Order: sequence, then structure tokens, then C-alpha cells
Amino acid sequence: MALDPQQIATYLRNHPDFFEAYAPLLADMQLPHPHGGRTISISERQVLTLRDKNRVLESKLAELIQFGEENDAIGEKVHRFAVALLAARNVEHVLDIVYSYLGDDFTVPHISMRIWGVKAAPPGRLEFAEVEAQIPTIVLAMAAPLCGQHPIQETLTWFGEDAAKLRSFALIPLKHGDLGGLLVLASEDANRFYPEMGNLFLKRIGDLVAAATAARL
Repeated sequence: MALDPQQIATYLRNHPDFFEAYAPLLADMQLPHPHGGRTISISERQVLTLRDKNRVLESKLAELIQFGEENDAIGEKVHRFAVALLAARNVEHVLDIVYSYLGDDFTVPHISMRIWGVKAAPPGRLEFAEVEAQIPTIVLAMAAPLCGQHPIQETLTWFGEDAAKLRSFALIPLKHGDLGGLLVLASEDANRFYPEMGNLFLKRIGDLVAAATAARL
């Protein structure tokens, strides 16, 4: 009667002393080479398995190091951005810093925003132009920035003639006391802002912009 392979595996798992009683069997056993047609001993197969696992771990470690370095670089940019906002003289200067730093330091090609809930807005600034009633409601419901290829329809009009070529967006809510707003980052690259990307730094940017703006109004 032929034994089922699962029965053999279960037996060996439950009887770890089997190969102590039949030690010579280990030396005689030959297994298929994982990368070729020849056979090798169990010890050689174990070494190959460990090498494969080591390569996988090295790859994962290199990936983690790369992510860490990228996060450090972004963190440094956010720090410089925060320092610049702290030094802003007035709300117009805050807004100019937003466009300058996000455009140059973060290489965001298209930036627009709207702000509401303020008592006295600087005259002539589009950032304080009236928005559709649904926009503040949507922003109020946002717990975090949203990224993807489908923006709120009205926000496309904020980019004027560039709107037709934009393919991905980051919608960053601005909330600080009575102040509300929406900062929109956009790109012609459909993969620049994608739904699965991390939004921690985007949220921090939104918090900084909202606080700096509210403090100077």
C-alpha cells in the first residue's frame, strides 16, 4: 500500500527522532537541485535554501533602506517648508511660500488652493475666491489627503488652461479653527499621485499651511 505524501510529512513532523534512529539515511538521500536537473544531498539543498532566503532578506533590507532614505529627504523638505512659513511676514507671503516651496523643493508642477471661513481676506487673491457650496462640505468630511486621477470637478477650473492636461491629483484639506480650505497638487503624470501612496507628509503640509494662514489673518 503506497503512503500518501501528506502522511509521510505528518509522520516526520511528529517524530523528529526518526533520523536519529536512521542517521545513515540522511547521507544517502538525494534531492532534485532547485535550479537544475541533477540531484544533491540534503545538506547541499539546505545550504541553497538558506542562500535563497538570504537573497530575499537582503532585497527587503535594501528596499527598507531606500524607503528610509526617501522619507528622510522628504522630512528635510517639510522641515525647510515649516521654517519658511514661520518666518512669513503676512498671509500673502505665506501663500507665496506655498507655491514656491511646493513647486521648487517638491517639484510639483501645478498647485492651486482655495480658503474660506475667514473674516477679512486680502483683496485680489484668487485663493479666497468663492467656491461651490459642496466643496467645504467635502473637505470637512475628509479625514486625510486623497490622491488619484479623479479630482473634485470644480477644482479643475482652478487650473485654467492647464486643466486639460492634468492626470493625477493630491487633494489636501486645510483645517484650522474656523478656517477651511483645499490645497490641490496636480501633475501631467498619471502616476505622480496615486491612491495607494502614503499621505503622512501631505497631511503635515496641509496642517502647516492651514495654521500659518490662520495665524496671519
